[in-house]
Amino acid sequence: MSDADPLELSIATWDHDRTVPVLDGRVPVAGVAVSPTILPTTQLFAIAAQEARFDVTEFSLSTHILQVARGEPAYTAVPAFVSRAFRHNGFYRRKGCGIESLADFRGRAVGVPEYQMTAALWMRGIMADDYDVAAHEVAWRNGALDAGVRRERLALTPPPELSITPIEDGDTLQAMLLRGEIDGLLAPKPPQAFLDGDDRIERIFPDFEAAEREWNARTGFFPIMHVIAVRRTLAEAHPWLPRALYEAFGAGRDLALERLKDVWLGSANRLSLPWLNASVERTRAALGEDWWRYGFAGARAEIEAMCRYSVQQHLSPRRVTPEELFHPSVLET
Repeated sequence: MSDADPLELSIATWDHDRTVPVLDGRVPVAGVAVSPTILPTTQLFAIAAQEARFDVTEFSLSTHILQVARGEPAYTAVPAFVSRAFRHNGFYRRKGCGIESLADFRGRAVGVPEYQMTAALWMRGIMADDYDVAAHEVAWRNGALDAGVRRERLALTPPPELSITPIEDGDTLQAMLLRGEIDGLLAPKPPQAFLDGDDRIERIFPDFEAAEREWNARTGFFPIMHVIAVRRTLAEAHPWLPRALYEAFGAGRDLALERLKDVWLGSANRLSLPWLNASVERTRAALGEDWWRYGFAGARAEIEAMCRYSVQQHLSPRRVTPEELFHPSVLET
């Protein structure tokens, strides 16, 4: 139930097919007049973490866990998981460096754009759970992947046993890998040199889809990256709002998946991907028809693993519970 007069709220996400219907008005948020903003998450998350500029924002779940653990959250979360991604595809090595598996990252210098980013949280969790490599056993270098300048969105205070060293502005992790100054990368997207065909950069899991499917079958996880977050003061003043946002973003997801189904089953190849049919069919076989799930209850075990990783990787000063991250009104979803 909403207030009589609609709230005018700023809502910011990236242009995901599942969020744009809320931003462009095709899916209304009950009781809300939406002022939309679309920004890449590399920009948006720094704004959310440092300024809390937007009333409602897509947000890094790793950074949200960190802020809650520190007792300084401006936002509370809604379990609309607008970004999910498997991550075995993001482990890279320099050809000939002697790294054969993730176990060989122990004792090496490895680059990551931001130590606290959710992709890296999951990737280090895989390293620890499946290869017994703890975060403090790697010398981390953080900074821009292949262009520009990048810094941690929240200041980190690593313990003495954890080495995190920022790279120089103007340098990149890709260049350092090619120069032999680091041996591996945890990358949320392929480095440009790799895309350009430079064979000095290799994936540690060449058949990453097979590795990700096996890991999913074993763990049951489809890694949550980002949530929708609403300013805490707004949720306190309007306790109906988190549920309204959850329902709206859920409807946006449904609209996007229905559109994807129409394209998949169409006969004119409307999306410019030659093997879209094969990808959709493999996804359905592995994850079921409801593969992009929202809701707290079904994701609790996955979020609990993320909270554990955050402590093990010396990010969170304490282990938070999954329930602390979300508004109480959406815990039953």
